[in-house]
This record gives sequence, C-alpha cells and structure tokens, in this order.
Amino acid sequence: MKSAVDPLLANALTQKPAGLSSWRRFWHSLEAVVGSVLLLIVLTMAALASWLFPGDPLEMVAQPFLWPGDDPAYRLGTDSLGRDVASELFHGAQVSLQIGFSAVVVSLLIGIIAGASAGYFGGWTDRVVVRLAELFQTFPSFLLVVVLVVVGQPTVTYISFAIGLASWPMIARLVRAEYRQLRSLDFVLAAHSLGYSPLRVIFRELLPNVLPSLIVTLSVLMASSILTESSLAFLGFSDPNRISWGSMIGDGRQSLQNAWYLAVIPGSALAVTILALNLLGDALNNWLNPRSKGK
Repeated sequence: MKSAVDPLLANALTQKPAGLSSWRRFWHSLEAVVGSVLLLIVLTMAALASWLFPGDPLEMVAQPFLWPGDDPAYRLGTDSLGRDVASELFHGAQVSLQIGFSAVVVSLLIGIIAGASAGYFGGWTDRVVVRLAELFQTFPSFLLVVVLVVVGQPTVTYISFAIGLASWPMIARLVRAEYRQLRSLDFVLAAHSLGYSPLRVIFRELLPNVLPSLIVTLSVLMASSILTESSLAFLGFSDPNRISWGSMIGDGRQSLQNAWYLAVIPGSALAVTILALNLLGDALNNWLNPRSKGK
C-alpha cells in the first residue's frame, strides 16, 4: 500500500499549478513580452510626466524650432511656439491613455448592460437593443464622434464620453451573442431552480464566462479610441487646455519641411502605443482561446 501511495503523493507534489503553468505559457509569447514592455514604457511616461515636467506643457519656454540635441535643457527640441517637445510628449501620454481608458469604460458599461439584457431576456428587449445598435452603426463611428464633439464642448471628459458612446455597439453585439449561447446551459438552469434573481444570473453567473472574449476586445477598443482621439486632435477638435499626441502631430504638419521631428516624435509614440495594445491583444487571444492551448 505504501508503494502505491508514495508515487501518487510524489506526483501530486511535483505537479505544477494550472494557473502558474497558464501564466508561464502567456509570458513565453513574444507578443506578450514585447507588448507589455512597450506599454509599460508609455505608462511610465504618463506616470512621471508631472514629476519630470512639473510646468505647463503649453508654456513657451525657449526659442522656437530648437532641434533635438541643440539645447541640453530641451533634449527633444522645441516646437513652432517655443514649447518643450519632451514635456508635451510626456503629458500627451497622460491624455491619450486617459481618453483611451475612459472611452473603454463608457463603452463597456453601455455595451454590457445592453448586450446582456438583449441576450438574456430576448424578445422585445433583444429587438430594441439590436435596432439601437444598428442605428448607431449606420453612421461611421468617427463621423458620429465628430458630430458629438462639435455639438458639445471639446474637453477630455466629453471626448472620452463621445468615443465610448460611438463604440458600445461592438461590445453589445459580442455580449449578446455570448449570452444567447450560455443562457440555455445547465448551470444557468440550476441558478434558476435555486431562485436566483435575473440580475444575479446576468452579472454573477453569466458575465464571468464572457470576460475572456471581452478582455481581448478591450485592447482593440482602447487602441481604436486612442487613434480616434488623435484624429480628432489632428483636425483641431481637441481640448485647447490639454496637449495630446494628435494635436502635436497637427501642429507639426505645418513645419514638415524644416522641422519634421515635430510630427515624427509624437507619431512614433502613438505608433508604439497602438503596436503594444495590438500585440497584447494577440497574446491574450492566443492565451484565452481554448483551441490554442495545446499548441
């Protein structure tokens, strides 16, 4: 008996936890490592912006058109108005990440509530949500955001809300499809038999099963929100009291011939951020996709 138990005990002690093995498989992905490093750099820039550059990034501090390296005090040079490009770049990271995160939160709140209600209850609730989503998707999302910003005030908070309001149909359709597949499974029927309320079934029983698909979508949605804000700022529809990468690119396009760095530096930061989010999205998709776990 002892000889039969000891091998089993030894095997149990040497067996790795499933969660640890899963996380190691995630971090063995080149996309996960590169995406995380790049995103960490951008997050560090945003976190240290107020500490490294405590002044107003819109303040004129030196002569215009100092090239990177001309003055050690302004390592990335100055723009056409004599503002520190490095200060603008770091503070612009705060605005881009703030708008991207806030827009995702708005679209998540609206999309989850609408999609979960449609997928769980069906009937007229489903028809109303589907028609509303189709109505919003009738207009190009960027055009809808432009109209909303023009009607309202171009502040960071309002721009975030406008982008989130234009993006919720994608979340709602995804959640609706997942709920329609899950609502007839045994664990949902068991929850009904135990007398759970619809709200508990929707948010406590069903929502955790939808999170893997949502997590992958969030990286794409945040990248899209940052690009949308940059496009708005490039066209002049941005918060005049805040600097963003899009507004830096928009200001720099007028000086491309004699000061191309004014557009290339924020454009490169924007490209790195979008690349990081896309790489993390691909890594999360491979990690959470059951079909890829054996690869």
